[in-house]
Amino acid sequence: MLRGKPSGLSMVPSEAVQIVADAPEKAARDGSVAERLAPAILHLLEGASSEALLISPYFVPGEKGAALLENLARRGVRVSVVTNSLAATDVVAVHGGYARYRERLLRAGVELHELRRSGERGASILGSRGASLHTKALVVDGVRAVVGSFNLDPRSWVLNTEMGTFVDDVRVAQGVRQEHLRLCEPSRSWRVAIDPAGRLIWMAGGGRVISQWGEPDASGARRAMAWLVRMLPVESQL
Repeated sequence: MLRGKPSGLSMVPSEAVQIVADAPEKAARDGSVAERLAPAILHLLEGASSEALLISPYFVPGEKGAALLENLARRGVRVSVVTNSLAATDVVAVHGGYARYRERLLRAGVELHELRRSGERGASILGSRGASLHTKALVVDGVRAVVGSFNLDPRSWVLNTEMGTFVDDVRVAQGVRQEHLRLCEPSRSWRVAIDPAGRLIWMAGGGRVISQWGEPDASGARRAMAWLVRMLPVESQL
């Protein structure tokens, strides 16, 4: 496997790379679970000892995923997630699903960063027209990385056939880690937190509060759609 970087390319030993792909039968809820990508990602995250950094444009962890991330954070693992903000996402329904878990993840100690909008973007309830964030990747303990098509959402878990490249190489892992850090920069993302009054707040650099009354830069229509999806029992379709 070759990895691009500003100074050129680095060779990664083939034994350090594993490709995991879902079988087509997954869409019909058939086939061996052991062959699927989701269990491999869960296993990797469960083994984190110091840090788990996640990049996912569509982030709806579900009860199982949320519990896993909460448990990691509570046992001292730094867990940090970058996803699209409501203003940046192209699928408002997915953001509504994510919002259900936001406060509980924050209270457990999970870091949440929401990418700002970059330019004018179209949006739909369930369709896809382009979003600020497209990368799907994670890195665990700075030594193992995964890059692929997998979003941390119900469709990737149980319906879509996905593929991921697992790489046991410090150089690749650090490259993914640097990309996570780049996306978290205040010029690109808001840091979501909970203030002393128990309200969600969005912060820019230096801890400056951008909004404490709702999703920053998002229109009233987007906020209304996201709220509606949050209230409806449609999470399995997100």
